[in-house]
Amino acid sequence: MSDTVQSRNGGQILVDALVRNAVDTVYCVPGESYLAVLDALHDAHGIRTIVTRHEGAASNMADAYGKLTGRPGICFVTRGPGATHAANGVHTAREDSTPMILFIGQVERGFIGRGAFQEVDYRQMFGGLAKWVTEIDSLERIPEIVAKAFSIALSGRPGPVVISLPEDVLFNAGEVADAAPVRIAQAAPTVAAMAELKSLLDAAKKPLVVLGGTGWDRSATDAFKRFVIANDLPVAASFRRQDLFDNRDSHYVGQLGLGISPALADRVREADLLLVVGSRLAETTSSGYSLIGHPVPRQTLVHVHPDAQELGRVYQAHLPINAGMRAFAAALEELGASATNAARPWQAWTAAARADYVKHSTPPASNPELAGVDMASVVSHLDKVLPDDAVISNGAGNYTVWVHRFYRYRTPGTELAPTNGAMGYGFPAAIAAKLQNPQRTVVCFAGDGCFMMYPQELATAVQFGAPLIVIVVNNGMLGTIRMHQEREYPGRVSATRLANPDFIALAKSFGAHAERVERTEDFPAAFERAQQAGVAALIELRTDPLQITPIARLTQD
Repeated sequence: MSDTVQSRNGGQILVDALVRNAVDTVYCVPGESYLAVLDALHDAHGIRTIVTRHEGAASNMADAYGKLTGRPGICFVTRGPGATHAANGVHTAREDSTPMILFIGQVERGFIGRGAFQEVDYRQMFGGLAKWVTEIDSLERIPEIVAKAFSIALSGRPGPVVISLPEDVLFNAGEVADAAPVRIAQAAPTVAAMAELKSLLDAAKKPLVVLGGTGWDRSATDAFKRFVIANDLPVAASFRRQDLFDNRDSHYVGQLGLGISPALADRVREADLLLVVGSRLAETTSSGYSLIGHPVPRQTLVHVHPDAQELGRVYQAHLPINAGMRAFAAALEELGASATNAARPWQAWTAAARADYVKHSTPPASNPELAGVDMASVVSHLDKVLPDDAVISNGAGNYTVWVHRFYRYRTPGTELAPTNGAMGYGFPAAIAAKLQNPQRTVVCFAGDGCFMMYPQELATAVQFGAPLIVIVVNNGMLGTIRMHQEREYPGRVSATRLANPDFIALAKSFGAHAERVERTEDFPAAFERAQQAGVAALIELRTDPLQITPIARLTQD
C-alpha cells in the first residue's frame, strides 16, 4: 500500500470516486442507510447536494441532468421504500437512453437474506430496468465498482446503473487506492460503410433522415446539420428528440411520435432511403412499428446506433453502422455532398415535406366553440418570445401534443421530455435544468394530473433558488385516458375526472409566484410577470375539457 493512501471510511471513498469522475451535483432524499455518504458530501465542496421531497423527483432530476450534460446523473436514496419510489426515474433513464447512477442504501451485510428492516434484493428488483445492478461487498472494491458504473452508464446505448450500498461497508474504514477517472471508447464507422452510404444516397430519389437518440454534443449536431444542408436532405426527429435539429431550418420536416402529421407518416412510407441516426425506431417513433416494415423494411434502411445490440434487434437494416454520434457526424463531414449535387432528384421532395411541416405546425384560427384558454395560442406565443436556448420540459398527457406540434425547438439541450411517457417528469426535470443553467429560461408544461404527481417539489425549487415557470394545464381530468375511453367505451366516463386543489393558493403557500389565466389574451402579460417574479412561478391555465387534442373535440363532458 502506498504511503500516500490515507485511511477513509466507505462513504468518503465513494464520494472521492464521484469527485474524480467530475460529478458536480447529486440529487437525494437523505436516509440513515447512507449517513457516511451524507457526511462525506458535507466537505465535498465540488459537489452540490440537492435534497428533494420525494425519491421519484430525485431520480427524475438525475435523468434530466444526464440528458442536459451527457454525464451520468447521480441519485442517492435510502433502502426499501426509497428505492421503490426512485424506480420511476430508472425506468425513464432506461427507455430514454440516459446515463444515470442510482445509489441505494442497504442493510448490513450480516443481515442480508434475513428479511431485515427495509431489505430488498436490488438485483431482482432492478434487473429488468437497469443496464447493470450490483451490490458492493467490500470496502476495497468501491473505486472499482464506481468506475465500472460510469463506464457502463456511458458506453454503447447509455442508461441507468444501480448500486446497492450495505451500511457497514460505508462505515468501515481502511486504506484503499482510488481508481483513475473513466474514459469512454466510442465506436466509429468504417471506411467501407461510409462509402456504401454514399452510394445509397447517390441512388436515392426520396431520402429521409430520422434523427434521435442520445450521445450527441453541439459539435456533432452542428456537423450533422452541415451535411444535411450540403445534401438538401429532409430531416425528421424521433419522438421527443426535436431539439437535435433546428426546427426553423428549411430542412426540418417534423417529429415522428404522438400527434405525427399524417403527411409526414406518408413520407416515411414512401421514402426509398431512410437514414436513421441514433434512434432505436421504438414503438412510438414508428407508430406501433407500422411505418417501417419488420423485420425487413420496405425502405432501404441505413441504421446508425452506438450500441451494436440495437442493430438488428427489430429491423434488419440494409446497412447497419455501429457508431457513436460524434464519430458518425465527423465521418459525414468527410463524406461531403452527394455526387448528384448539381441536380438532386429529391429537391422537390424536401421542399414539399418542409411545406407540410410548416402547415402542420402553424396554429389554426381559434375555434369559436372553445371555452377557456387556447393552448395553441399559448404555445405559439412562447415560440415567438422565448430565447433560442430556453428549456421546455413536460411530462405525459394530451397537453403535450400542443407543445410538440406548435413549439419550434432551436438548439440541442432544450427539450426535456420522457420518451417512456412518465407522468410527473416535467416539473422535477425543469428544476434540475434551472439549477444546472441558472441563466437560461426554463418553462415546464404540466397537466393538472401530471403536476399533482410531484407538486411538493415547489418546496425544492424555492429552497434551492430555481426561478422556473410551470404552466399547469387544468382541464379537470386525465385527458389521455378520457380520449381512449371515448374511443373504446363512448359515453361511459370512468375514473378520469379530477377534483383539483386551488393551484394558486398551493403555489403561494410554498413561496412561489402564482396566477390563474382563464382567457387566452391574458396569458402574455401573466407570463411576463412570472418571468419578472424572481422566484419559482406557477401559471394555471383553465382550458376546455372538450378540446381533447388540437384537432379532436369531445361531444359531451
